[in-house]
Amino acid sequence: MEKEEDSDDTFGGWHPIKDIKDPSLEVLAKFVISEYNKQKNSRLNFETVVSGDELEVAGMKYRLVLNVNDGCNEGTNIYEAEVYVRAWDDYSELIYMKPIN
Repeated sequence: MEKEEDSDDTFGGWHPIKDIKDPSLEVLAKFVISEYNKQKNSRLNFETVVSGDELEVAGMKYRLVLNVNDGCNEGTNIYEAEVYVRAWDDYSELIYMKPIN
């Protein structure tokens, strides 16, 4: 019997986000940056979602790679963030966000 290849509907573990251009990801990324700015007294601005993974739990976890700028330096900075979302009660929580460049 041949080993079955991983399918898109396999549960367990992180999976790449299928549509990185989905407008809801931009909304989520802006939430992440807003929360980070509040926590760190920072002034980062969203530019783009570079890539991301998702994990189905009791809700969803997203691990996003984001291009951001601080409004002062030229160019962008790359950050990784993880956020937890429960759609049924409109709850979102920033788990972490850190620079990776």
